[in-house]
This record gives sequence, C-alpha cells and structure tokens, in this order.
Amino acid sequence: MLELLRQPWPWYVAGPLIGLMVPALLLLDNKALGISSALRQICAACVPAGIPFLQYNWRSESWNLWFVLGIVVGGFVGYRVLGHPETIAISAETVRDLRAQLHLTDFTGLLPRELFALENLANWRGWVFLVLGGFLVGFGTRYAGGCTSGHAISGLSNLQWVSLVAVIGFFAGGLLMTWIIYPLLF
Repeated sequence: MLELLRQPWPWYVAGPLIGLMVPALLLLDNKALGISSALRQICAACVPAGIPFLQYNWRSESWNLWFVLGIVVGGFVGYRVLGHPETIAISAETVRDLRAQLHLTDFTGLLPRELFALENLANWRGWVFLVLGGFLVGFGTRYAGGCTSGHAISGLSNLQWVSLVAVIGFFAGGLLMTWIIYPLLF
C-alpha cells in the first residue's frame, strides 16, 4: 500500500478524486471547499481591527482552518514518510524546448533567488517582496472571488458560470504568455 502512495497517480485518477470532493462536501454537510477563504478566517481571528469585511462569525466555519492545517501536516508527513524524487519528472520534449529556448544545461537557476532564497528574509527588501507580494496575491484572489484552482475545482464542480469564465481567462492568459509573449522575451 505504501508503494502505491509513493508513485505519482495518473491525472484520470487524481483529478476526479479531487473534483468529487467538492460535491461530496456540499451534499454531506453543505460545506463549500475553499482555501483562500481560510485567509479571511485567520485574519478575522487574529486582527481585531474593526474592518467590516473581517467582522463575522469565523468560528462557524472553523472546519476550513482544520482542513488547511491538514494540508500542511499532510504535506510534511508525506514528504518525510513517502520521500521525494531527486529530480522532478518532466517530459523529454519539455527539457529539449527549455534547453533550446533558454540555452540552459542546468535548470537550477530558473527560480529567481531574489524571491525564493531564505537568506532574503535577513534584509528589508526580502520582507518587502514577501509582504507586498502576499498582499497583491491576497487582494487579487479576493477581487477575483477565489484563486485559480478554487475556480477550476470548486467553481466548475458547482457549475458556476463565473468560474467557467475565470478558468477560460486563466488558460487563455497562460497560452498567450507561453506561446506569444514568452518567445518574444527570450
């Protein structure tokens, strides 16, 4: 059984399992699955600033905080117990395309160190990036009525028209960036 959990699951198994969680939660206990709403709950519990958006009974939805905690603990346990691959498995065609477009033989420099290195938290610029970036992501998520995966998983599972429009926009933006703008930059 443990060996089954160590292997990546195919999309046609993992995808439907994730997608079926949304209607199952809705049917079993009238709960809407969402991660970005947990940030609002954490802020409502920790920041008694009198902001109208944060003044609601967050305790009535505390199951969502336990769900987020379970994701964090599950990720940690999964990493420690199940291990992790030394290299990320991506297709040979993707590696070939990256090498051709970026002229790279080593892919360790693809993440900008200005954003993803822990030593950046030792100076004020790192904290500005962290706080400002977090604010912009949080604001964008709230303004859009949810995050990209929330619209794609929860919204589409609940047959919400706005989520269909959002997901089409996300994919169109991703395709535009990947096939038109990105090649112009490199």
